[in-house]
Amino acid sequence: MYRVAKASQYLVVTGAGIQDLKLVKKGWVLPGQACTVLDLSPVNYTFEVQAMSAEKLPFLLPAVFTIGPRVDDEQSLLRFARLLSAHDNRSRHVEELVQGIIEGETRVLAASMTMEEIFKGTKQFKQEVFEKVQLELNLFGLLIYNANVKQLVDVRGHEYFSYLGQKTQMEAANQARIDVAEAKKKGEIGAKLREGLTLQNAAKVDAETKIISTQRQGESQNEGIKVRTDVKVFENEKEAEVAEANSELAKKKAMWEKGAAVAEVEATKAVALREAQLQGEVERMNALTRTEKLKAEFLTKASVDYETKVQEANWELYKKQKAAEAILFKKEKEAEAQKAVAGAAFFTRQQAAEAELYAKKKEAEGLVAIGQAQGAYLKTLLDALGGNYAALRDYLMINGGMFQEIAKINAEAIHGLQPKISIWTNGNGGEASDGGAMGMKEVAGVYKMLPPLFKTVHEQTGMLPPSWMGTLPDKSS
Repeated sequence: MYRVAKASQYLVVTGAGIQDLKLVKKGWVLPGQACTVLDLSPVNYTFEVQAMSAEKLPFLLPAVFTIGPRVDDEQSLLRFARLLSAHDNRSRHVEELVQGIIEGETRVLAASMTMEEIFKGTKQFKQEVFEKVQLELNLFGLLIYNANVKQLVDVRGHEYFSYLGQKTQMEAANQARIDVAEAKKKGEIGAKLREGLTLQNAAKVDAETKIISTQRQGESQNEGIKVRTDVKVFENEKEAEVAEANSELAKKKAMWEKGAAVAEVEATKAVALREAQLQGEVERMNALTRTEKLKAEFLTKASVDYETKVQEANWELYKKQKAAEAILFKKEKEAEAQKAVAGAAFFTRQQAAEAELYAKKKEAEGLVAIGQAQGAYLKTLLDALGGNYAALRDYLMINGGMFQEIAKINAEAIHGLQPKISIWTNGNGGEASDGGAMGMKEVAGVYKMLPPLFKTVHEQTGMLPPSWMGTLPDKSS
Protein backbone atom coordinates (compact mmCIF):
# COMPACT_ATOMS: atom_id res chain seq x y z
CA MET A 1 0.00 0.00 0.00
CA TYR A 2 1.03 3.64 -0.42
CA ARG A 3 1.86 5.37 2.88
CA VAL A 4 2.32 9.11 3.54
CA ALA A 5 3.87 10.52 6.76
CA LYS A 6 2.83 13.76 8.47
CA ALA A 7 5.02 16.85 8.61
CA SER A 8 6.63 15.80 11.93
CA GLN A 9 6.91 12.12 11.03
CA TYR A 10 9.02 9.74 8.96
CA LEU A 11 8.28 6.29 7.62
CA VAL A 12 10.80 3.58 8.57
CA VAL A 13 10.61 0.81 5.96
CA THR A 14 12.42 -2.54 6.36
CA GLY A 15 12.21 -5.94 4.75
CA ALA A 16 12.56 -7.34 1.23
CA GLY A 17 14.83 -5.38 -1.09
CA ILE A 18 16.16 -3.12 1.72
CA GLN A 19 19.58 -3.91 3.15
CA ASP A 20 19.12 -2.23 6.58
CA LEU A 21 16.33 0.33 6.78
CA LYS A 22 15.02 3.24 4.74
CA LEU A 23 13.66 6.61 5.92
CA VAL A 24 11.08 8.20 3.61
CA LYS A 25 8.26 10.73 3.86
CA LYS A 26 6.06 8.78 1.46
CA GLY A 27 6.28 5.65 -0.64
CA TRP A 28 4.97 2.20 -1.46
CA VAL A 29 5.14 -0.54 1.18
CA LEU A 30 5.52 -3.79 -0.78
CA PRO A 31 4.66 -7.33 0.34
CA GLY A 32 7.45 -8.65 2.54
CA GLN A 33 8.18 -5.17 3.92
CA ALA A 34 7.27 -3.60 7.27
CA CYS A 35 6.56 0.09 7.89
CA THR A 36 6.80 1.97 11.22
CA VAL A 37 5.85 5.61 11.77
CA LEU A 38 8.65 7.58 13.45
CA ASP A 39 7.47 10.68 15.35
CA LEU A 40 10.03 13.53 15.44
CA SER A 41 8.14 15.85 17.81
CA PRO A 42 10.20 16.90 20.87
CA VAL A 43 8.86 15.88 24.29
CA ASN A 44 9.18 17.58 27.71
CA TYR A 45 10.66 15.40 30.48
CA THR A 46 10.38 16.67 34.07
CA PHE A 47 12.74 15.19 36.68
CA GLU A 48 13.86 15.78 40.26
CA VAL A 49 17.44 14.57 40.27
CA GLN A 50 18.83 13.75 43.72
CA ALA A 51 22.55 14.48 43.78
CA MET A 52 25.33 15.10 46.29
CA SER A 53 27.98 17.81 46.30
CA ALA A 54 31.69 17.43 46.97
CA GLU A 55 31.03 18.10 50.71
CA LYS A 56 28.65 15.11 50.81
CA LEU A 57 25.62 17.43 51.03
CA PRO A 58 22.53 16.00 49.26
CA PHE A 59 20.11 18.18 47.29
CA LEU A 60 17.33 17.96 44.73
CA LEU A 61 17.69 19.44 41.28
CA PRO A 62 14.29 19.96 39.57
CA ALA A 63 14.79 20.14 35.79
CA VAL A 64 12.69 20.16 32.64
CA PHE A 65 14.35 18.92 29.42
CA THR A 66 12.80 19.26 25.96
CA ILE A 67 14.27 16.34 23.96
CA GLY A 68 13.55 14.98 20.49
CA PRO A 69 15.26 13.31 17.51
CA ARG A 70 17.95 15.30 15.68
CA VAL A 71 16.30 16.14 12.36
CA ASP A 72 19.29 17.90 10.74
CA ASP A 73 21.50 14.81 10.59
CA GLU A 74 20.58 11.73 8.55
CA GLN A 75 22.90 9.43 10.56
CA SER A 76 21.27 10.54 13.84
CA LEU A 77 17.82 9.84 12.36
CA LEU A 78 18.94 6.37 11.28
CA ARG A 79 20.40 5.73 14.74
CA PHE A 80 17.16 6.89 16.44
CA ALA A 81 15.04 4.81 14.06
CA ARG A 82 17.21 1.72 14.62
CA LEU A 83 17.21 1.97 18.45
CA LEU A 84 13.97 3.65 19.50
CA SER A 85 11.48 3.29 16.62
CA ALA A 86 9.67 0.49 18.47
CA HIS A 87 8.82 2.89 21.33
CA ASP A 88 6.75 6.05 21.37
CA ASN A 89 8.53 9.28 22.38
CA ARG A 90 6.30 9.53 25.45
CA SER A 91 6.70 5.90 26.42
CA ARG A 92 8.08 4.85 29.77
CA HIS A 93 11.06 3.21 28.09
CA VAL A 94 12.30 6.43 26.45
CA GLU A 95 11.58 8.42 29.63
CA GLU A 96 13.62 6.00 31.74
CA LEU A 97 16.45 6.11 29.21
CA VAL A 98 16.58 9.93 29.24
CA GLN A 99 16.18 10.09 33.02
CA GLY A 100 19.02 7.63 33.56
CA ILE A 101 21.38 9.63 31.35
CA ILE A 102 20.45 12.97 32.99
CA GLU A 103 20.67 11.65 36.57
CA GLY A 104 24.00 9.92 35.92
CA GLU A 105 25.69 12.93 34.33
CA THR A 106 24.21 15.36 36.93
CA ARG A 107 25.45 13.29 39.86
CA VAL A 108 28.94 12.94 38.38
CA LEU A 109 29.16 16.68 37.76
CA ALA A 110 27.70 17.63 41.19
CA ALA A 111 30.18 15.35 42.97
CA SER A 112 33.05 17.41 41.54
CA MET A 113 31.65 20.79 42.73
CA THR A 114 31.05 22.31 46.14
CA MET A 115 27.57 23.39 47.23
CA GLU A 116 28.60 27.02 47.09
CA GLU A 117 29.85 26.60 43.50
CA ILE A 118 26.62 24.89 42.50
CA PHE A 119 24.45 27.49 44.20
CA LYS A 120 26.31 30.54 42.90
CA GLY A 121 27.17 29.16 39.45
CA THR A 122 23.77 27.79 38.53
CA LYS A 123 24.12 28.99 34.93
CA GLN A 124 27.52 27.36 34.47
CA PHE A 125 26.29 24.20 36.21
CA LYS A 126 23.30 24.07 33.89
CA GLN A 127 25.54 24.50 30.81
CA GLU A 128 27.89 21.70 31.84
CA VAL A 129 24.97 19.35 32.56
CA PHE A 130 23.50 20.25 29.17
CA GLU A 131 26.81 19.47 27.34
CA LYS A 132 27.49 16.17 29.11
CA VAL A 133 23.92 14.90 28.70
CA GLN A 134 23.98 15.86 25.00
CA LEU A 135 27.11 13.76 24.44
CA GLU A 136 25.30 10.68 25.77
CA LEU A 137 22.09 11.41 23.86
CA ASN A 138 24.06 11.60 20.58
CA LEU A 139 24.43 7.81 20.79
CA PHE A 140 20.63 7.50 20.41
CA GLY A 141 20.18 10.26 17.82
CA LEU A 142 18.47 12.58 20.34
CA LEU A 143 18.91 16.33 20.73
CA ILE A 144 18.24 18.63 23.71
CA TYR A 145 16.15 21.45 22.33
CA ASN A 146 15.84 23.22 25.69
CA ALA A 147 16.91 22.58 29.28
CA ASN A 148 15.55 24.50 32.30
CA VAL A 149 17.13 23.82 35.70
CA LYS A 150 14.92 25.11 38.52
CA GLN A 151 15.96 26.33 41.98
CA LEU A 152 17.91 23.80 44.05
CA VAL A 153 15.81 22.18 46.81
CA ASP A 154 16.84 20.65 50.16
CA VAL A 155 16.42 16.96 50.79
CA ARG A 156 14.17 16.24 53.78
CA GLY A 157 16.31 16.25 56.93
CA HIS A 158 18.98 18.47 55.35
CA GLU A 159 18.04 22.20 55.56
CA TYR A 160 21.17 23.60 53.98
CA PHE A 161 19.38 25.86 51.53
CA SER A 162 16.87 27.06 54.17
CA TYR A 163 19.67 28.00 56.53
CA LEU A 164 21.54 29.55 53.68
CA GLY A 165 18.40 31.56 52.84
CA GLN A 166 18.00 32.67 56.46
CA LYS A 167 21.65 33.68 56.50
CA THR A 168 21.15 35.65 53.34
CA GLN A 169 18.04 37.34 54.78
CA MET A 170 19.85 38.32 58.01
CA GLU A 171 22.81 39.60 56.03
CA ALA A 172 20.42 41.63 53.88
CA ALA A 173 18.63 43.07 56.98
CA ASN A 174 21.91 44.00 58.65
CA GLN A 175 23.17 45.53 55.48
CA ALA A 176 19.95 47.54 55.20
CA ARG A 177 20.41 48.93 58.73
CA ILE A 178 24.02 49.82 57.95
CA ASP A 179 22.92 51.49 54.75
CA VAL A 180 20.28 53.59 56.63
CA ALA A 181 22.83 54.73 59.23
CA GLU A 182 25.33 55.46 56.51
CA ALA A 183 22.74 57.49 54.63
CA LYS A 184 21.89 59.55 57.79
CA LYS A 185 25.58 60.21 58.41
CA LYS A 186 26.13 61.25 54.84
CA GLY A 187 23.08 63.57 55.02
CA GLU A 188 24.21 65.42 58.15
CA ILE A 189 27.81 65.70 56.96
CA GLY A 190 26.61 66.84 53.58
CA ALA A 191 24.51 69.64 55.06
CA LYS A 192 27.41 70.96 57.12
CA LEU A 193 29.70 70.69 54.11
CA ARG A 194 27.28 72.67 52.01
CA GLU A 195 27.14 75.57 54.54
CA GLY A 196 30.93 75.72 54.91
CA LEU A 197 31.42 75.58 51.17
CA THR A 198 28.98 78.46 50.70
CA LEU A 199 30.92 80.69 53.12
CA GLN A 200 34.27 79.64 51.62
CA ASN A 201 33.12 80.35 48.13
CA ALA A 202 31.83 83.83 49.05
CA ALA A 203 35.15 84.80 50.68
CA LYS A 204 37.04 83.36 47.78
CA VAL A 205 35.05 85.42 45.29
CA ASP A 206 35.70 88.68 47.22
CA ALA A 207 39.47 88.01 47.40
CA GLU A 208 39.68 87.11 43.77
CA THR A 209 37.83 90.33 42.83
CA LYS A 210 40.35 92.52 44.68
CA ILE A 211 43.30 90.62 43.20
CA ILE A 212 41.93 90.95 39.71
CA SER A 213 41.43 94.74 39.99
CA THR A 214 45.01 95.25 41.26
CA GLN A 215 46.32 93.01 38.48
CA ARG A 216 44.47 95.01 35.87
CA GLN A 217 46.08 98.31 37.03
CA GLY A 218 49.62 96.83 37.01
CA GLU A 219 49.01 95.24 33.64
CA SER A 220 48.08 98.67 32.19
CA GLN A 221 51.35 100.24 33.37
CA ASN A 222 53.35 97.21 32.22
CA GLU A 223 51.79 97.40 28.81
CA GLY A 224 52.96 101.03 28.33
CA ILE A 225 56.54 100.22 29.40
CA LYS A 226 56.51 97.12 27.23
CA VAL A 227 55.43 99.06 24.15
CA ARG A 228 58.22 101.63 24.51
CA THR A 229 60.78 98.84 25.11
CA ASP A 230 59.60 96.90 22.13
CA VAL A 231 59.96 99.98 19.88
CA LYS A 232 63.57 100.56 21.02
CA VAL A 233 64.44 96.90 20.63
CA PHE A 234 62.95 96.89 17.15
CA GLU A 235 65.05 99.89 16.12
CA ASN A 236 68.27 98.27 17.47
CA GLU A 237 67.43 94.95 15.74
CA LYS A 238 66.94 96.69 12.41
CA GLU A 239 70.31 98.53 12.71
CA ALA A 240 72.03 95.25 13.59
CA GLU A 241 70.40 93.53 10.65
CA VAL A 242 71.66 96.29 8.28
CA ALA A 243 75.22 95.98 9.64
CA GLU A 244 75.05 92.20 9.36
CA ALA A 245 73.81 92.45 5.80
CA ASN A 246 76.70 94.76 4.86
CA SER A 247 79.20 92.34 6.48
CA GLU A 248 77.69 89.36 4.70
CA LEU A 249 77.89 91.25 1.39
CA ALA A 250 81.60 91.99 1.88
CA LYS A 251 82.34 88.36 2.78
CA LYS A 252 80.49 87.10 -0.25
CA LYS A 253 82.36 89.51 -2.55
CA ALA A 254 85.71 88.25 -1.19
CA MET A 255 84.62 84.65 -1.57
CA TRP A 256 83.46 85.29 -5.12
CA GLU A 257 86.78 86.90 -6.08
CA LYS A 258 88.72 84.03 -4.48
CA GLY A 259 86.54 81.49 -6.22
CA ALA A 260 87.07 83.17 -9.57
CA ALA A 261 90.87 83.15 -9.16
CA VAL A 262 90.89 79.51 -7.99
CA ALA A 263 88.61 78.55 -10.82
CA GLU A 264 90.91 80.19 -13.35
CA VAL A 265 93.97 78.34 -11.93
CA GLU A 266 92.06 75.08 -11.76
CA ALA A 267 90.89 75.50 -15.32
CA THR A 268 94.45 76.01 -16.51
CA LYS A 269 95.76 73.01 -14.58
CA ALA A 270 92.77 70.93 -15.60
CA VAL A 271 93.50 71.65 -19.25
CA ALA A 272 97.11 70.56 -18.82
CA LEU A 273 96.11 67.48 -16.81
CA ARG A 274 93.48 66.54 -19.33
CA GLU A 275 96.00 66.97 -22.14
CA ALA A 276 98.44 64.66 -20.34
CA GLN A 277 95.69 62.12 -19.73
CA LEU A 278 94.63 62.18 -23.35
CA GLN A 279 98.25 61.79 -24.48
CA GLY A 280 98.61 58.78 -22.17
CA GLU A 281 95.40 57.33 -23.52
CA VAL A 282 96.71 57.81 -27.06
CA GLU A 283 100.01 56.08 -26.22
CA ARG A 284 98.19 53.25 -24.44
CA MET A 285 95.84 52.79 -27.33
CA ASN A 286 98.79 52.71 -29.77
CA ALA A 287 100.47 50.05 -27.60
CA LEU A 288 97.28 48.07 -27.38
CA THR A 289 96.87 48.33 -31.14
CA ARG A 290 100.37 46.99 -31.77
CA THR A 291 99.82 44.26 -29.16
CA GLU A 292 96.54 43.25 -30.68
CA LYS A 293 98.10 43.21 -34.14
CA LEU A 294 100.91 40.91 -32.96
CA LYS A 295 98.42 38.77 -31.09
CA ALA A 296 96.26 38.54 -34.17
CA GLU A 297 99.20 37.50 -36.35
CA PHE A 298 100.47 34.83 -33.94
CA LEU A 299 96.98 33.75 -33.01
CA THR A 300 96.01 33.41 -36.66
CA LYS A 301 99.07 31.29 -37.36
CA ALA A 302 98.51 29.19 -34.23
CA SER A 303 94.83 28.84 -35.05
CA VAL A 304 95.61 27.71 -38.58
CA ASP A 305 98.13 25.16 -37.27
CA TYR A 306 95.71 24.03 -34.62
CA GLU A 307 92.87 23.67 -37.09
CA THR A 308 95.14 21.76 -39.46
CA LYS A 309 96.28 19.37 -36.74
CA VAL A 310 92.71 18.97 -35.51
CA GLN A 311 91.45 18.21 -39.01
CA GLU A 312 94.27 15.68 -39.56
CA ALA A 313 93.56 14.05 -36.21
CA ASN A 314 89.85 14.02 -36.95
CA TRP A 315 90.52 12.45 -40.36
CA GLU A 316 92.70 9.71 -38.83
CA LEU A 317 90.12 9.13 -36.12
CA TYR A 318 87.34 9.05 -38.73
CA LYS A 319 89.24 6.48 -40.83
CA LYS A 320 89.90 4.30 -37.77
CA GLN A 321 86.28 4.63 -36.68
CA LYS A 322 85.02 3.67 -40.13
CA ALA A 323 87.43 0.72 -40.30
CA ALA A 324 86.35 -0.39 -36.84
CA GLU A 325 82.71 0.09 -37.78
CA ALA A 326 83.24 -1.97 -40.98
CA ILE A 327 84.88 -4.77 -38.98
CA LEU A 328 82.16 -4.57 -36.37
CA PHE A 329 79.47 -4.60 -39.07
CA LYS A 330 81.11 -7.61 -40.71
CA LYS A 331 81.32 -9.43 -37.38
CA GLU A 332 77.73 -8.55 -36.59
CA LYS A 333 76.57 -9.83 -39.99
CA GLU A 334 78.59 -13.04 -39.57
CA ALA A 335 77.14 -13.49 -36.10
CA GLU A 336 73.66 -12.83 -37.44
CA ALA A 337 74.23 -15.32 -40.28
CA GLN A 338 75.52 -17.95 -37.84
CA LYS A 339 72.61 -17.21 -35.59
CA ALA A 340 70.21 -17.57 -38.53
CA VAL A 341 71.88 -20.85 -39.64
CA ALA A 342 71.78 -22.14 -36.10
CA GLY A 343 68.15 -21.06 -35.81
CA ALA A 344 67.28 -22.76 -39.10
CA ALA A 345 69.10 -25.96 -38.08
CA PHE A 346 67.44 -25.85 -34.69
CA PHE A 347 64.07 -25.27 -36.32
CA THR A 348 64.69 -28.14 -38.79
CA ARG A 349 65.73 -30.46 -35.97
CA GLN A 350 62.85 -29.30 -33.89
CA GLN A 351 60.41 -29.93 -36.75
CA ALA A 352 61.96 -33.35 -37.45
CA ALA A 353 61.83 -34.23 -33.75
CA GLU A 354 58.28 -33.04 -33.53
CA ALA A 355 57.38 -35.01 -36.70
CA GLU A 356 59.10 -38.14 -35.34
CA LEU A 357 57.40 -37.62 -31.98
CA TYR A 358 54.08 -37.18 -33.78
CA ALA A 359 54.71 -40.36 -35.87
CA LYS A 360 55.65 -42.31 -32.73
CA LYS A 361 52.58 -41.00 -30.98
CA LYS A 362 50.38 -41.99 -33.93
CA GLU A 363 52.13 -45.39 -34.20
CA ALA A 364 51.63 -45.95 -30.51
CA GLU A 365 48.00 -44.86 -30.84
CA GLY A 366 47.63 -47.29 -33.77
CA LEU A 367 49.21 -50.13 -31.77
CA VAL A 368 46.95 -49.32 -28.86
CA ALA A 369 43.93 -49.32 -31.19
CA ILE A 370 45.05 -52.61 -32.80
CA GLY A 371 45.66 -54.13 -29.38
CA GLN A 372 42.26 -52.98 -28.18
CA ALA A 373 40.64 -54.39 -31.37
CA GLN A 374 42.55 -57.69 -31.07
CA GLY A 375 41.60 -57.91 -27.42
CA ALA A 376 37.98 -57.36 -28.25
CA TYR A 377 38.31 -59.94 -31.11
CA LEU A 378 39.92 -62.59 -28.86
CA LYS A 379 37.40 -61.93 -26.09
CA THR A 380 34.55 -62.41 -28.59
CA LEU A 381 36.11 -65.69 -29.91
CA LEU A 382 36.77 -66.97 -26.40
CA ASP A 383 33.19 -66.21 -25.42
CA ALA A 384 31.94 -67.99 -28.60
CA LEU A 385 34.06 -71.11 -27.80
CA GLY A 386 32.72 -71.27 -24.29
CA GLY A 387 36.01 -70.20 -22.68
CA ASN A 388 38.02 -73.14 -24.12
CA TYR A 389 41.57 -71.79 -24.48
CA ALA A 390 42.90 -74.87 -26.40
CA ALA A 391 40.13 -74.62 -28.98
CA LEU A 392 40.87 -70.88 -29.35
CA ARG A 393 44.58 -71.59 -29.88
CA ASP A 394 43.89 -74.30 -32.49
CA TYR A 395 41.47 -72.01 -34.29
CA LEU A 396 43.99 -69.14 -34.38
CA MET A 397 46.77 -71.45 -35.67
CA ILE A 398 44.50 -72.87 -38.38
CA ASN A 399 43.04 -69.46 -39.29
CA GLY A 400 46.50 -67.89 -39.36
CA GLY A 401 47.83 -70.64 -41.72
CA MET A 402 50.56 -71.70 -39.28
CA PHE A 403 50.55 -75.36 -40.36
CA GLN A 404 50.84 -74.39 -44.03
CA GLU A 405 53.72 -72.05 -43.14
CA ILE A 406 55.54 -74.84 -41.21
CA ALA A 407 55.17 -77.23 -44.17
CA LYS A 408 56.43 -74.53 -46.52
CA ILE A 409 59.46 -73.78 -44.33
CA ASN A 410 60.35 -77.49 -44.08
CA ALA A 411 60.03 -77.88 -47.88
CA GLU A 412 62.29 -74.86 -48.43
CA ALA A 413 64.81 -76.30 -45.94
CA ILE A 414 65.33 -79.56 -47.90
CA HIS A 415 64.95 -77.96 -51.33
CA GLY A 416 68.02 -78.72 -53.52
CA LEU A 417 69.58 -81.28 -51.10
CA GLN A 418 69.04 -84.25 -53.57
CA PRO A 419 69.27 -86.93 -50.82
CA LYS A 420 70.32 -90.51 -51.64
CA ILE A 421 67.80 -92.97 -50.26
CA SER A 422 68.98 -96.46 -49.60
CA ILE A 423 66.62 -99.27 -48.72
CA TRP A 424 68.06 -102.34 -47.13
CA THR A 425 66.82 -105.61 -45.59
CA ASN A 426 68.25 -108.42 -43.50
CA GLY A 427 68.14 -110.92 -46.47
CA ASN A 428 65.74 -113.58 -45.14
CA GLY A 429 62.53 -111.77 -45.64
CA GLY A 430 62.04 -111.25 -41.98
CA GLU A 431 61.26 -114.88 -41.31
CA ALA A 432 62.38 -116.50 -38.06
CA SER A 433 62.77 -120.15 -37.25
CA ASP A 434 61.89 -119.80 -33.60
CA GLY A 435 60.97 -117.26 -30.98
CA GLY A 436 64.37 -117.14 -29.18
CA ALA A 437 66.25 -116.45 -32.33
CA MET A 438 63.79 -113.75 -33.26
CA GLY A 439 65.18 -111.32 -30.62
CA MET A 440 68.80 -111.78 -31.72
CA LYS A 441 67.69 -111.46 -35.31
CA GLU A 442 66.34 -107.96 -34.56
CA VAL A 443 69.61 -106.91 -32.95
CA ALA A 444 71.52 -108.33 -35.88
CA GLY A 445 69.24 -106.40 -38.17
CA VAL A 446 70.10 -103.15 -36.32
CA TYR A 447 73.83 -103.80 -36.64
CA LYS A 448 73.41 -104.59 -40.31
CA MET A 449 71.58 -101.31 -40.75
CA LEU A 450 74.41 -99.14 -39.24
CA PRO A 451 76.98 -99.28 -42.10
CA PRO A 452 74.63 -98.09 -44.79
CA LEU A 453 73.30 -95.44 -42.36
CA PHE A 454 76.79 -94.08 -41.62
CA LYS A 455 77.59 -94.07 -45.28
CA THR A 456 74.45 -92.12 -46.12
CA VAL A 457 75.24 -89.54 -43.37
CA HIS A 458 78.81 -89.27 -44.62
CA GLU A 459 77.70 -88.70 -48.17
CA GLN A 460 75.10 -86.09 -47.23
CA THR A 461 76.90 -84.23 -44.40
CA GLY A 462 80.56 -85.31 -44.63
CA MET A 463 80.62 -86.49 -41.04
CA LEU A 464 82.44 -89.72 -40.06
CA PRO A 465 81.35 -92.05 -37.26
CA PRO A 466 83.57 -92.28 -34.13
CA SER A 467 86.43 -94.77 -34.22
CA TRP A 468 84.95 -97.03 -31.60
CA MET A 469 81.92 -97.61 -33.85
CA GLY A 470 83.97 -98.79 -36.83
CA THR A 471 85.01 -97.37 -40.20
CA LEU A 472 83.31 -97.04 -43.54
CA PRO A 473 84.38 -99.54 -46.25
CA ASP A 474 86.60 -98.44 -49.10
CA LYS A 475 85.00 -97.74 -52.49
CA SER A 476 87.29 -100.30 -54.11
CA SER A 477 86.23 -102.98 -51.62
